[in-house]
Amino acid sequence: MMRSLSLVCVLASGMGVAAVAQAAAPATPALSDPAPSAPVAITGATKIAVIQFQGAVTATNEFQRDVADLRKKYEPQESKLQTQNQEIETLKKQLQDAGPNVSDLDRQNRMRIIDDKTKSLQRSAQDLQASEQQDGQETFQKVGQKVFDVMVTYAQGQGFGLVLDASQQNSGVLWPSPQSDITKVVVDAYNTKSGIPAPVSVPSAPAPRATPGATKTPQPHQ
Repeated sequence: MMRSLSLVCVLASGMGVAAVAQAAAPATPALSDPAPSAPVAITGATKIAVIQFQGAVTATNEFQRDVADLRKKYEPQESKLQTQNQEIETLKKQLQDAGPNVSDLDRQNRMRIIDDKTKSLQRSAQDLQASEQQDGQETFQKVGQKVFDVMVTYAQGQGFGLVLDASQQNSGVLWPSPQSDITKVVVDAYNTKSGIPAPVSVPSAPAPRATPGATKTPQPHQ
């Protein structure tokens, strides 16, 4: 029918360090505000760190806990859509098995019922997917903001002058050395700071299911 909890597949789209950093950027000072102090000049070689930011956010205990809660929230609605989809498939099979034993009028009435139920199911599935995606993006943004703060604190403490997000398609990162990849250490630092324990079990991503109404509706008997 639809990929269970579709938010897991889209929540990270465009949600990298840049997106979170932009949300965290301070407001532009007003003209009456005092001029900001001059930046401190960096001398010598700049230490560069690399992070898989999307992976870091989704690996945190807090994000995995919140996604598990969202799965539970949407399970009843997904089960309802599954039931409706099965009902449609049953009606289609019954019409197909009836063959020439069904009058043209009865066949047309059955096809109209199938078509109406299919359209209703597709609308419900689209609404559910939109809700899942919105909740998923909000969850990612909420946790991502806090992961970003932990990342900045760690990078400053370690003397890094630049952090690159390797999870972005055009990041320009071709090969980071293990010493420059701070993904795991940031995740560990975040989990320690949050105090949220690791989930007992992390559900694997479900296999894609057929789209509602994807099977062909039987045609009128000739």
